[in-house]
Parts: sequence; structure tokens; C-alpha cells
Amino acid sequence: MAEIRIAGVMRAGAYSPNHIGNDAAIFNLVAEQLRKRGCEVNVYSEEQFIAGGADEPVVLAMCRDERSIKRLQELEDAGVIVINSGYGIENCGRERLARIMKGSGLPYPDTLVVNTDEGVRDSLRSAGIDACWIKRGDGQSQHKEDVCYVRHADEAQELLQEFFMRGIKRAVINRHLVGDLVKFYGILGTGFFYWFYPMERNHSKFGDENINGNPHHLAFDPEKLKHVSMRAADILDIRIFGGDCIVASDGTFTIIDFNDWPSFAPCRQDAALHIARAVITAIKEARKD
Repeated sequence: MAEIRIAGVMRAGAYSPNHIGNDAAIFNLVAEQLRKRGCEVNVYSEEQFIAGGADEPVVLAMCRDERSIKRLQELEDAGVIVINSGYGIENCGRERLARIMKGSGLPYPDTLVVNTDEGVRDSLRSAGIDACWIKRGDGQSQHKEDVCYVRHADEAQELLQEFFMRGIKRAVINRHLVGDLVKFYGILGTGFFYWFYPMERNHSKFGDENINGNPHHLAFDPEKLKHVSMRAADILDIRIFGGDCIVASDGTFTIIDFNDWPSFAPCRQDAALHIARAVITAIKEARKD
């Protein structure tokens, strides 16, 4: 694979809230694994990539800026191998994610997608939604205030007004689910899947895990979670992924979030090996076409 040149595009710090070190660590480990396999990996910052850097035939992308995503899509359309796909990264934006998950019949909470300047009290009450999570609809979270828990419709309305004042035009409102919070990581096409209870690992960005509290270790089927997560990744067009779900007392689970290329912090070394193998496989598959 010595003739393969890969552009590695790191994630800008603004899109790694409280996880800059973790995101950089997994990225650098993957680059190291690819170099061990004979690939030339040139690393670019997201700013350099946006400015036009990187002319390699393969792009390994951890970026999330809208301008980066647009350029990834342009390169992909021109025949460049892009992992994760720019279209897949875009699909993980809150509003698009909600529509795809619900439209595909995947387990996802009752959801409203709204303008932040509209009244939602009646809609929430009609849907029977009290406690809920309000998330900015345009892309991923950058600040603690981008994903907020509220207890009732009046509080939800007040928070939407704050979103509007911050210039956020669209929001996703998810029903709050009671149960064990489980975080998972996966790599499509490799069989790699890892899950854990973030409260037991002190793994958090903003402390929102405290809302559901310590897990009760409710029984559920990890193999089914793996199957559903892999299906979601395939539908969303995300090869390297992670997410969160809530396990209910009856053992059913509901995916509440799905992300492109998470930190893999508890399983970083193993994940890096599988990500590198997935990249090599994708290159070989593209060469056959």
C-alpha cells in the first residue's frame, strides 16, 4: 500500500468540546496504524483543509465544520475516497438525523422538529411530552447550552427563545426517556462494536449523563444493539460511528444520539486497528470498481 497517499483532516477544537485530547488521540493512532501498513498520511487541520489544502486521493476526515463538509462532498463527487463520507457527516446533524432515524423505522424517541421562534406548548402537550431534551438542529453540539434538558412545556418554550436569541433557527425536541444510559462505538464492515455505561467510566462532555443517573444494569441484548447500530450506520452512510441509547426496564432500547467518528476513549487502541483496516478495505474496494 506504499503508493497510497492519504489526507488526514483533524477536527477543529470547537467541535471537540471537552474532548480535544481524546479526539486527537484516536486520530493520531489511526494515522500511525496506516503508516505501519505502508500508507503516506499527511495531516491537516480543519482550517487548512477549508483553505484548499489536501490533494491526496484518499481523505480520512474527522471534520465537522459546514465548509469542510461541503468540500468533502465535492471531493467525493469527483471520485476521491472519503471516510467518513461528507454526506454521512451531514446526516448526523440533529435535524437530518431525527428525520432519517424516524423515517427508517429505527428506535428513536418521539420527536418534534421546530423553528426556535414558534410556540411549542400546545404541540408538546398534544404529543404527551413533558420532560424533554432540546438540541440545536444545525449540526453537532459545540457548547453545553446546545443540548438542554427541560421538565415541562413552559420551560421548553423559554429555552427555545434563548436558542432564537443565540441565532439558532431550528431545534430538535426529543422526549426524555427513563432508563440506563449506554454509550456505544462501532466501525461498519469490521464487526467491531463496544458499549459501556458512561456514568461508571466518568465519561462525559457536559455532565448530562447525570439526568439519568447511575445505571441499574437493566438486562438487554447487546447483539441486537450492535445489529441496529450497524444498520443505522449503513443508512446514515457513516463508517466510523458512535452513539447513545437508553435501555428501558423491559430490555428494549432507543437510540437517542448517533455521531460520526467519536473519541473511542475506552477502547482507543483496539478501535484504531479496526479503523485502519476499514480504510484499507475501502481503498481496495474502490480500486476494483
